[in-house]
Amino acid sequence: MDPLIARKTWRTLEPLHGMIYFVPEAAERYAAVGITNDRAGYFASRAAAMGEVLADVVIATFYNFHPDVVRRAIPHAWTEASAVSLLAARLDAVDAALRRALGDLIAGEQIERAATLARQAALVACERPEGRPLFAGHAGLEWPDDPHLILWTAQTMLREFRGDGHIAALTIEGLTGCEALVMHGATGDVPGSVLQSSRAWSDDEWSSTIVGLADRGLVDSAGEFTDEGRAVRQSIEDRTDRLALAPYEALGEERCAELRQLGRPLSRAVVDAGLLVPARLR
Repeated sequence: MDPLIARKTWRTLEPLHGMIYFVPEAAERYAAVGITNDRAGYFASRAAAMGEVLADVVIATFYNFHPDVVRRAIPHAWTEASAVSLLAARLDAVDAALRRALGDLIAGEQIERAATLARQAALVACERPEGRPLFAGHAGLEWPDDPHLILWTAQTMLREFRGDGHIAALTIEGLTGCEALVMHGATGDVPGSVLQSSRAWSDDEWSSTIVGLADRGLVDSAGEFTDEGRAVRQSIEDRTDRLALAPYEALGEERCAELRQLGRPLSRAVVDAGLLVPARLR
């Protein structure tokens, strides 16, 4: 199977998972169990699958956030809410947000079939947890009962499976978290300024990182790719696709195509409902 299929299938369904980082339902439910700070809610709710871990574990597994911003949130967050309560709050938020976005689609046959296919892929990923700590934490959780929650859980597992593999690819190239962000910004997919601010790196740190990458011949003084840097970035993406392939390869090209077809209207509904717009910008 072409490894690009892994990227295409993950990306088609990614809005279903990614919305949990933006919807107001999440902040409301985290606040209800004791966490009112947005960053703490993000770090703790996503890391909770691994248990009440130390800040260094979050720094390592989330990879590209400034260590200081993580340490301001973790481990203090665990004194405000337990990992168990946060996992329950997160799933409750997913339920509410997807019901709001999907409407009548939530009871349709297509979401049940999509959930079945995505779960099959995720269960294959469960056979390969080695070196994938964020994925492994989620793989150890109980499956929910409702099809839309099964679909979200499966897509979340596949996203973390891919993400852990991406981190492996970054470390092979010897890139730090901030260096990885500068390289990401150079692709033009997301402005570097957005990546810098969202991960809490200072202007001096960002500029110093560009200088370091320029010394290695990967970017120019403005942070734009050199030919070598573009090739390195492409090798990272290609390796990430290969490392993420196994669950989709087991599903097969035909069922991957079916999953994408089923997922498109669901992801479109999530986008159209504004679930990927940060609450503070509404």
